[in-house]
Amino acid sequence: MSTASPSERSVKTWPDYRAVWRWHFYASLFSMPFVILLSLTGAVYLFKPQIEAWNDRHFDQLTAASPATTPAQQVQAAIAAFPGSSATAYELPPSEHAAARVIVRNEGQATRVYVHPGDLSILHSVPEDQRLMRTMFRLHGELLMGDRGSNIVELAACWTIVMLLTGLFLWWPRNANGMGGVLYPRLRMGNRIFWRDIHSVTGMWISFFALFLLATGLPWAKFWGTYFKEVRRVTGTAVVQQDWTVGSERSGGGEHAGHGGSPRAGGRRGAGPGMPHDLEPLNRVVAAVTPLNLPDPIVVAAPAAGSKDWSAKSMTGNRPKRVNLTVDGSTGAITSREDFKDRHWVDRIVGIGIAAHEGQLFGWLNQLLGLMTAGGLILLSVSGVILWWRRREVGVLGAPKMILNPRFSPGLVAIIVLLGAYLPMFGASLLLVLILEWAVLCRIPPVRDWLGLKRPTSAAVLGGSP
Repeated sequence: MSTASPSERSVKTWPDYRAVWRWHFYASLFSMPFVILLSLTGAVYLFKPQIEAWNDRHFDQLTAASPATTPAQQVQAAIAAFPGSSATAYELPPSEHAAARVIVRNEGQATRVYVHPGDLSILHSVPEDQRLMRTMFRLHGELLMGDRGSNIVELAACWTIVMLLTGLFLWWPRNANGMGGVLYPRLRMGNRIFWRDIHSVTGMWISFFALFLLATGLPWAKFWGTYFKEVRRVTGTAVVQQDWTVGSERSGGGEHAGHGGSPRAGGRRGAGPGMPHDLEPLNRVVAAVTPLNLPDPIVVAAPAAGSKDWSAKSMTGNRPKRVNLTVDGSTGAITSREDFKDRHWVDRIVGIGIAAHEGQLFGWLNQLLGLMTAGGLILLSVSGVILWWRRREVGVLGAPKMILNPRFSPGLVAIIVLLGAYLPMFGASLLLVLILEWAVLCRIPPVRDWLGLKRPTSAAVLGGSP
């Protein structure tokens, strides 16, 4: 057993328990409000297929018409209902008793139109950006603030990763006597032990899943997603078109471009102005695609200017089952097919992660794991607030006291550099915080003392538990 004094250990040892505790405290203080909001909205979004099926139930239980009208006639009916509009996508009815969905655009506004396949009546229409799950998606990914909100969410995600990693360090058993407080909470040892165990044990059980959700959510973020694209360009792993979008691109593209919503020009970023006046090719494309029994929803979009190749895509939430087809509109022949296995390995990895993030990779169990993780994160946040409130001193924020003569070790520097390389926004924000602390906060005594930034003049007290 070491006989070094506390002050010696505070200089020589990293990571010091109290130093990590401070990181955990400040990371939690910033990220917990966002953790609660994103957990709540994410928990709802896990059940997007069920919620949208319930919302559309009145349009998917129609009396089948015989004979049914053609897709071209259904698109023309939707355009006629919105004079001056153009159709950008046609979504095949999921059954013979379901309405067709036509996306029309007029003056920049995309509208989803539900057309009865029998009598061509307009059953319902709704602006894409006003659909319930569309709003939930924008709240979850952008705080309804576009790219600025996406950057805030990304910053919160970065510090949540720090919160979880430091929390796992604090949880790691040291001289544990049994598994109580390690793998399960001790419920009969008073409120202090109860809340500490609820916090630490919950964190232990859900941290892996939470870190997975955070990592798989980053490709959608504006800054990280753009950074990732640039890394792919430099490393020669970039593709012409990703299967997901970043930042507010998702707001214009919707569902199948990223985290949820509706197709923009059939899900093709940067597609043309809409379908041609002659819609007979659409009938051929739908006739060619229907027998393939691709997973719903199946979205058809017109060819780019000067081309006769239409696109048909299965946009199922289970991305490994997605299929992209190119169909010759003049003959109905399928000229190319891209399955998930044909994509670049980077896109396959990200696609699997996105499907799991959205709860669509392996059915109800995926949704259940996501729901449990979201609930665990909320419980982790609430119990953390209770622990902080119970132990904080009056008149101060309650941060753990600083150690005497802290020293950065090569290990600490390496970890920070690696995190900064993987999470550039974390690295930039950490540098900004350090500069602000040194240049401003530590030089204003009342602020310094309230934040707990005053350095001790005697040996630091090591150990203790959060």
